Amino acid sequence: MVNYDKVEDTFFESFDGMYIRALITAEDELTVKEAAYDATATPSAVIGRVEAGVESFVSGDKTPDGRPGAIVQFWLTDDLAKFEKELSYRIRQDILVKPFTRVFSITENPVGSIPMMESVGHCGDGYEWEIEEYGRKMINVPIAVPDFQIESELAYAEGIMGGNFWYMCSTKEAVLKAGRIIIDTIMEVDGVCTPFGICSAASKPETNFPEIGPSTNHPYCPSLRERLGKESKVPEGVNYIPEIVINAVSQEAMNLAIKKAVDAIIDIGGVERISAGNFEGQLGEHKTNLLDILKE
Repeated sequence: MVNYDKVEDTFFESFDGMYIRALITAEDELTVKEAAYDATATPSAVIGRVEAGVESFVSGDKTPDGRPGAIVQFWLTDDLAKFEKELSYRIRQDILVKPFTRVFSITENPVGSIPMMESVGHCGDGYEWEIEEYGRKMINVPIAVPDFQIESELAYAEGIMGGNFWYMCSTKEAVLKAGRIIIDTIMEVDGVCTPFGICSAASKPETNFPEIGPSTNHPYCPSLRERLGKESKVPEGVNYIPEIVINAVSQEAMNLAIKKAVDAIIDIGGVERISAGNFEGQLGEHKTNLLDILKE
C-alpha cells in the first residue's frame, strides 16, 4: 500500500487538443532516437506552435518495415492550417534529413487526416512519386541518400493536453534521480508523452510581458522566497519544484501515467512533497484531483 501523505489535496488542469501519433523508423536505434528527439524538441503550444513528445521506442517486430522505431506525438489546439505548416518543418528538417528514415501514421480512432504531398512530398521538387508499400500508400521523396518515405496522409484524433504534477525536492540529486524514473515510467504507458521531460520552469497564464508569452510562476520560485515573503508558496524544506507535463490520447491514459509515476518516486529520499499546477480554471476546462486518481 502506497502512503500518499506527501501528496497535497489539489488538482491539475488540462484541456482538449488534437494529436498526430506517428511512427518513425530507421536502420538503427541511434538514428531513430536522433530523429525522434529532434522532431519533438521545443514544445511550443503556449506560443501557438507545435507541441510534441516521444511516447516510446519499439523494436522491429512492431513496425511495418521490420526496423526499430519511435512513436511520437505532435499536438495542436485549433488552427489546423498553421499546424500543418509547423508539422512539415519538424518532418522535413528533423526526420527527412536523417538517413534511411520513414514515417508511418498510427493514430487510432482518427477524426481527420493531413495530406503530406504538398507540405513534405514536394521536397522531391516534382520528382517524388507515390507507391504502395508495407500495406500502405507511401510518398517516396528522392534524396541524396535514397530515399525518404512518408505515409501519404497522417491521421489526427482528439486527446487531452496539459496535465501535470510537481515533485518538490530538497536536493539536486532527487530532482534528477526521481525525474529520470518518472520519464522512464511514463514511457511504459501507451498513448502518453511528456513534451518537456523534466521541466524546470513552470509557468502561469498571466504575465507582465505578454509579447513573449507565458513567464515564470513566481510564487513557486525558491530563489524568490525571501523577496516575496508571504506571497511565496514554496514550502519549507523545498528547494526545487520540477514539473512533469503530460499529453495523452485520453483522460484515462493521463491519469494512469501520473499514478504510475508518482508511485515510482514517492519514497525516494529528497522528494518532499507532490503537488500540481492549477490556475482556478484559467488554463484548462478539465480539473482532476491528484489524490482521487492516486487512490483509485
